[in-house]
Amino acid sequence: MGSDATDQPRRSRRERPAKPALSRDGIVATAVGIMRSEGLAKVTMRRLAQELDTGPASLYVYVANTAELHAAILDELLEPLRAEDGGDWRERLEGLLTSYTTTLFAHPGLARAALVIQPSGAHYLRLVESLLALLDEGGIPPAQAAWGVDLLLQYTTATAAEQATRDQSADTQAVWDSLTDTLHGTSDRTHPHIADLATRLVSGTAEQRMSWGIATLINGIRATPVPTGDAPDRRDRV
Repeated sequence: MGSDATDQPRRSRRERPAKPALSRDGIVATAVGIMRSEGLAKVTMRRLAQELDTGPASLYVYVANTAELHAAILDELLEPLRAEDGGDWRERLEGLLTSYTTTLFAHPGLARAALVIQPSGAHYLRLVESLLALLDEGGIPPAQAAWGVDLLLQYTTATAAEQATRDQSADTQAVWDSLTDTLHGTSDRTHPHIADLATRLVSGTAEQRMSWGIATLINGIRATPVPTGDAPDRRDRV
């Protein structure tokens, strides 16, 4: 007589392997894994809870919302970034910012999200500290360095987001070709400056333009004092 399924000994809950305890580090590591394999759009609290075999509500103990989770993912990806030792401070500053941009290039969704999220983890703080140290090494006044770091990170983040968006579009080359043709076909009677500079407007590689942009910002940061007086914290502004 065949044995019925109900005759099989039931496995005690105590005999089942225990699930790993939840932690913020474990949650972020799992989120990074999902992003690498499926893209940032798939990194939701529901998808993360499924991967961790838990309920979404339990994740909010460690991460307040999706924006905070994305910021933590970005912070985790910044871990390898280091400023090189020795050499010209400008070259080391540009190298560090280029490494930051390259990190964002590799993850298009995160590059776009980085425009609005605000990481504040240990690796992001180390990046900011390194940038401030390099500006200080270059003799940039402290107040200008403090505001300048914000500009440098805004510029490189926006560059990465723009390039990542273009790389994902199937029409990128057609759009670029159309713009180039339009500029070269502009009349010198109606738009003399565009007609004169049409070739230069679309010249240079992405790397050359970013390098020039960083150098331009550094020169401007050095030469432009910040407003004097007690300015309100940006959090207090409307």
